[in-house]
Amino acid sequence: MVIVHPPAHTGRPRALRRPDEPGGGTVRDPGIDLVRALCVAVVVLLHALMVGVTVGEPGPVFENAAEGAAWFAPLTWAAQVMPVFFVIGGFAGSIAYRRLRQRGGTAVGFVAGRVHRLLLPAVLSIAAVGVGLAALAVSGVPAELVQIAGFRYSQPLWFLGVFLLCQALLPILLAAHERAPLRSLLGLAAAAVVVEVMSAVSGIEAIGLLNLGFVWLALQQLGFLLADGRLDALHRRTRVLTALTAVALLAGLVAAGVYSPDLVENLNPPTVALLLVGVAQTSLLSLGRHRLAGLSQRRAAAAFTGFVTARAMTIYLWHMPVLLAAAGVTALLAMGTGIALPEPSSAGWWLTRPLWLGLAAGFTAGVAWLLTVGERGRMPVATASVRRASQAVMAGLAGVVLQLAAGTTVLTAAAATGLLLFALARIRAGAGNKKPGPKSG
Repeated sequence: MVIVHPPAHTGRPRALRRPDEPGGGTVRDPGIDLVRALCVAVVVLLHALMVGVTVGEPGPVFENAAEGAAWFAPLTWAAQVMPVFFVIGGFAGSIAYRRLRQRGGTAVGFVAGRVHRLLLPAVLSIAAVGVGLAALAVSGVPAELVQIAGFRYSQPLWFLGVFLLCQALLPILLAAHERAPLRSLLGLAAAAVVVEVMSAVSGIEAIGLLNLGFVWLALQQLGFLLADGRLDALHRRTRVLTALTAVALLAGLVAAGVYSPDLVENLNPPTVALLLVGVAQTSLLSLGRHRLAGLSQRRAAAAFTGFVTARAMTIYLWHMPVLLAAAGVTALLAMGTGIALPEPSSAGWWLTRPLWLGLAAGFTAGVAWLLTVGERGRMPVATASVRRASQAVMAGLAGVVLQLAAGTTVLTAAAATGLLLFALARIRAGAGNKKPGPKSG
C-alpha cells in the first residue's frame, strides 16, 4: 500500500502533504491505491476482450479479436492506463524511498527490495508456463498452437522489464528531481521527442526502442511531482486546462496522422502520445484525489483495493496464462459438443462478453489468491554492494528481454527462470554483511 505523511498545518490537504516534511506518523493514501488497483483490473479485462476463439474445419482458431475491429481504437482512449500506472509507480516509489532514507536505508537496499518484489512472482509464473508448454507439446498439441500460446504469454512481460528498470533508476532520478524538478522531467520528455524524430527521419524503427526508457521514466518523474504535492497546489483551473490541452493536442496529432488512434498500438515502441495521455490522466487524478479518497473508504472499494494491492504482480503475471487456458478449454468444449462459437465482434460475440469477462476476472482472482505466496515472501537480508544489485537488475532485464525477443518456449522459459533466480540470489547479503531484513512489500 502507498504511505504518505500526515500534514502539520501546511495548507495542503492531509493526503497531499510532502513525504519529506516533518510531522510524525503515517497514513495510507487509499485513493491512489484504488486507482492502481483499477488499472490492474482494466488491463486484465482489456486483454480478456482481445481474446478471440472460433472453431473451423482445420480445428480451433485463436486470434486477436481487437485486430482490425472498429470498436477497439475508441475504447483505448479510456482503457490505456499504463501511463498513469507509471505515474503512480513514481508516486509510491518516491515515498517509499524517502521513508527508507529517513530510517537510514540506502539506494542499494531500495533497489534490492524492488528486485525481490518484482522478480519473485515472475519466477513462479515463467517457470510454470515453461512446464505448461512442455506438457502441451508432449500431449500432442500442434506446435503452431504451442508457439502461439508462448508468444501471447510473453507479450505483456514488457511491463515487468520496463518497470524494473524504472524502479532501479528511481533513486538516481529522484535525486535529480530534488535538485531540479521541472528540468529533470522536461529533459526526459525532450529526449523522448528527439528519439521519435530521429526514428521518423532516419526510418530506423529500432531507434524508437530507446523510448522504452525515456517515455516511462518521464511519466515516473511526473509521479514525483504528484507525491510532492506540487501538482495539487496548482489552481484547479490550471489542472483542468492542462488536461484539456493534452487531450486536444493528442487528438490533433492523431488527426494529422502522426500517431495511431489506437493508443495500445502506441505502446510498441512507446510514443510521445503516451506522455500526453499521462499528463491528462495525472491532471485528472490530481483533481479527483479527494473524491477518490472518499470512495476508497467504502467497504466494497476497500476490499477490492486490498485484494489487488496485495497481489498486483501476481495478477498481472498470471492473467494471460488464465486467459490462454480459458480459450483452450472453450475451444475443446465447442469441438466436443458441436456448439458454434460466435465470430469476434458479431452480435452473438458481444452478448457472451459479460460472461466471458466475468469468468476471466473470477479465474484470475482465484489463481492470484492461491499464488499470493509469490508476493508475501520475506525480503532476505539485502546486499550493500552496488555491483551485486546492478548485476541483479541486469540479469532480471536479460530474462525478460529473452522472452520478448524469442517468445516464451520451454527453453527460453528455463533460461529466463535461471536468470531471475540468479538475480534474486545477487540481492542477498554476503556472509559478512547480514542484518535483519524486513518483510517484502
